[in-house]
Amino acid sequence: MSCLVLSFSPPLPATPALSQYSSVLPLSPSQLGFASASNFGSWVRSRGFCHWSSGVGAMGDRGAATSEHLKDPDRISYLSQKDAAEIDEILMGPLGFSVDQLMELAGLSVASAIAEVYRPSEYSCVLVICGPGNNGGDGLVAARHLYHFGYKPFICYPKRTNKPLYSGLVTQLESLSIPFLLAEDLPSNLSNDFDIIIDAMFGFSFHGTPRPPFDALIQRLVALQISENNYEGRPVIASVDIPSGWHVEDGNIDGTGIKPDMLVSLTAPKLCAKKFCGPHHFLGGRFIPPSIADKYILQLPPYPGTSMCVRIGKPPAIDIAALRENYISPEFLEGEVKGDPVRQFAKWFEDAVAANVHEPNAMALSTANKSGKPSSRMVLLKGFDDHGFVWYTNYRSRKSRELFENPQASLLFFWEPLNRQVRVEGTVEKVSDEESDKYFHSRPRGSQIGAMVSEQSSIIPRRDVLHQAYKELEIKFADGSVIPRPKHWGGFRLKPTSFEFWQGQTSRLHDRLLYSPVEVDGKRVWRVDRLAP
Repeated sequence: MSCLVLSFSPPLPATPALSQYSSVLPLSPSQLGFASASNFGSWVRSRGFCHWSSGVGAMGDRGAATSEHLKDPDRISYLSQKDAAEIDEILMGPLGFSVDQLMELAGLSVASAIAEVYRPSEYSCVLVICGPGNNGGDGLVAARHLYHFGYKPFICYPKRTNKPLYSGLVTQLESLSIPFLLAEDLPSNLSNDFDIIIDAMFGFSFHGTPRPPFDALIQRLVALQISENNYEGRPVIASVDIPSGWHVEDGNIDGTGIKPDMLVSLTAPKLCAKKFCGPHHFLGGRFIPPSIADKYILQLPPYPGTSMCVRIGKPPAIDIAALRENYISPEFLEGEVKGDPVRQFAKWFEDAVAANVHEPNAMALSTANKSGKPSSRMVLLKGFDDHGFVWYTNYRSRKSRELFENPQASLLFFWEPLNRQVRVEGTVEKVSDEESDKYFHSRPRGSQIGAMVSEQSSIIPRRDVLHQAYKELEIKFADGSVIPRPKHWGGFRLKPTSFEFWQGQTSRLHDRLLYSPVEVDGKRVWRVDRLAP
């Protein structure tokens, strides 16, 4: 066990509230310990590019686009080749969309769907095989976005066109130093070099039989799946809109075509998508206006939030035992930490704010009653300084009753995008009435009334009882008069006796640094020990 003794730093300024930690800090990748922006991009992984969702339809209140679409793909609209071509003509004609605009949205949708399922920490190398038409352009755009998502794309683009749109896309990729590979120079065993292969060769407008070199490339993907049936032993294959070589309506007619693991349908699924049997089917291309949806009676699943794609059908069954993350983090070394753990916490908290962690002040509070029976819940940190960590609650709640019986507690912060957690243990005391009053009256008036209404942790007969009591108090204080803080509501402060800073690393060799108070030459200082992961 390694050991490092550090003396206290100068006192941290008092911060009864988190206001000084509430702005996004302009931290550079180098300040966070990364050699480059691309390493930083791999570290702060993209979260929630797209989701499956319940709720109302994406096309407005037309009644059919409900969560049932996600359970029953047969209820979703599928386009014929003729309808798909007509919709493109309308979009790029009277509705004013340009080809490059639609291509950009389609490529972003493809990249988002891939990032939703295949994280760059495990599937980093991506081969994008692009055809000469719009489907190939979608692939070029997807490659650019995947680069910025932290992947390492490679492009195979055998039949380049001289059209300015496509030349521009190539220039953009070359400016990022993304390699272009000739078809004849691809490695003999694609499994050794690539984790994902994106099939962006042919889309719904393709007719006939694929010609060289695409016929051979398609056969290489088919052979790859046949020779390495074990899913974990080969790259996953993702097809853009149509698996190349499939009939746009009849699908994989003779059964000898590509069987992709992922299909990203664009605009709306084509009829051939009914024959798709892979685990991941997504819809992308969030640009269909109501006029088209109504004309073609399109019933499509809703896009949740700001997502660029949405899953069709149920997600595959999850093997919980197989769920794991291979963390990628900068080194966390004893020689680089602050001497005072409160200052080290402040630094990591600022990093979490800068990384846009959702509710970085959320913490798991663990308490136990006098007999040692534990309980945990999430609460929000409302201030910290040299004196401790503060939160507010109802003094009649279970956690408060346990703290009055046993004033020992543990706080746990988890900042998933940074692969970090902090555990703080210590003794707990009530904050002063003055502190509780000040914070209570800083809250929105609705929250103040809510604190008066809720007898937290007590049994209530129905939800409407709360609403009725809330309305009565809302009327009572409608004149804007000061709402008094209930005597049973206020703050607690945890005075730390130990800190543990954890950072995830590859192969489960995580960093764990423990701060413990010790006496050195009559002074109280913090000792830092490294714990085995």
